[in-house]
Amino acid sequence: MYAPERQQEILRLARDGGRVDVVSLAEEFQVTAETIRRDLKALDRAGLLRRVHGGAIPAGRLDFEPDLAERETTAADEKDRIAKAALAELPADGTVILDAGSTLARLAAALPPETSLTVVTHSLPVAARLADHPGIQLHLVGGRVRHRTRAAVDAWALRAYGEIRADVAFVAANGFSAEHGLTTPDLAEAAVKRAAVAAARRVVLLADSSKHGQEHFARFGGLGDVDLLITDSGLSPEDTAALARGGTEVVRA
Repeated sequence: MYAPERQQEILRLARDGGRVDVVSLAEEFQVTAETIRRDLKALDRAGLLRRVHGGAIPAGRLDFEPDLAERETTAADEKDRIAKAALAELPADGTVILDAGSTLARLAAALPPETSLTVVTHSLPVAARLADHPGIQLHLVGGRVRHRTRAAVDAWALRAYGEIRADVAFVAANGFSAEHGLTTPDLAEAAVKRAAVAAARRVVLLADSSKHGQEHFARFGGLGDVDLLITDSGLSPEDTAALARGGTEVVRA
């Protein structure tokens, strides 16, 4: 099967099933995962599919959101490196906000036992990792808990972030780009992220490189709201330079 024929069939499968994944496609077409990734990239550039973690969805599905289990296992090595690099941005004996997200949960788990911080979070997975940490004064923000992300949202959460000031907010995004800023699929979660960003003196975005160029339904800020982006080496030098020219400091872990 020639590449155009394979790509046409991939597009049909995505439209029929709502999404496709790299591993299944590689098995079905008896080609390498890298070949499938090139196909998905070509379809993405043509505006027919939109690449997401591990696969692609039909173009226009800006509200697609992987569940927590899928996020935990996607780009795990990259997220671990990002979390480790983020440790250097922690204030000494200060206050930080930890957003909801699998990379933020990895940062919480990586905090050394000697760390002394006040941590505010609306993420149940982050709070669970920090509840027994001897040096952390933990504040858990309440609200309606979204099942897909285990994050608190709505009025209670917004009110809590409106009443505090933090040294640093570590935030996550499902997509980021110079054109569309920071985006996530859910409006309620975007509102809480926006409030967390507004509550901090400094904002550090933790996002693996696959999220660069992705666009989702709800926008909660621009790259101008971010003081530092920590990503992985998958972000090309050209894209890194373009972000830097736009005023965003970038660390590739």
